[in-house]
Amino acid sequence: MSIIKQFMSAALIGGITFFSLLQPAQSQTVSKGTKNVVLVHGAFADGSSWSKVIAILHAKGFNVISVQNPLTSIEEDAAATKRAIAQLDGPVLLVGHSYGGMVISEAGKDPKVAGLLYVCALIPDENQAVVDVLKPYPPAPGGAEFQQDASGFLTLSLKGINEHFAQDLEAEERKIVFATQGPWAAKATTDKVSGPAWKTKPSWFIIGQEDHMVIPELARAEAKMIKATTLELKSSHVPMLSQPDKVAAFIIRAAGQL
Repeated sequence: MSIIKQFMSAALIGGITFFSLLQPAQSQTVSKGTKNVVLVHGAFADGSSWSKVIAILHAKGFNVISVQNPLTSIEEDAAATKRAIAQLDGPVLLVGHSYGGMVISEAGKDPKVAGLLYVCALIPDENQAVVDVLKPYPPAPGGAEFQQDASGFLTLSLKGINEHFAQDLEAEERKIVFATQGPWAAKATTDKVSGPAWKTKPSWFIIGQEDHMVIPELARAEAKMIKATTLELKSSHVPMLSQPDKVAAFIIRAAGQL
């Protein structure tokens, strides 16, 4: 089965307890826990996808690095993430969006990583790749807009960005998301993760209730699997852009518990 078909999958699996809306991040300060946050983007994105959250975290005194993943393989993306972790002094909260959930599940085995926070993410169980995570589930709407070039890299069409990836952003911002997307190597979707970090480290999860890429049913099943502290937002696949205050607040709370 092609990756385009494999990515278009999700199914109903039991629910997960979730928080009510968090207090705005502006009302929170760094008083305990780790002050180091490493942000990992997913497919069809780059490090700028975290720009709004970074500004809030900086204002609260956090040390933040947003990784620029090559999006070429789990190994190479995890290596880029580990280089970012190495730049920070002390324990780190590692945050991953979308395919970045696969990456932090691998890179999170670094001893400096104290906890993992997943945002609308794909999460592997033992010895699973992206295609394995998605295989049991029926199609997700966004998968129909994948486009693969002659070099084996996937991009998302403008229609996919507008209707399924970032549908709760203003039109001009959706154009920026489209223009800055990072092409994703299709071969990266078959790279397996062994001993994912969530098995030994505390985890948090943000679920987008209107996510058309990692649909809520799949996300809830993943959150249950990893026993994550969970927040549900009425958002698209990119709540860090559409609701940055709430995403930042959740990150701040998680960091405070490490």
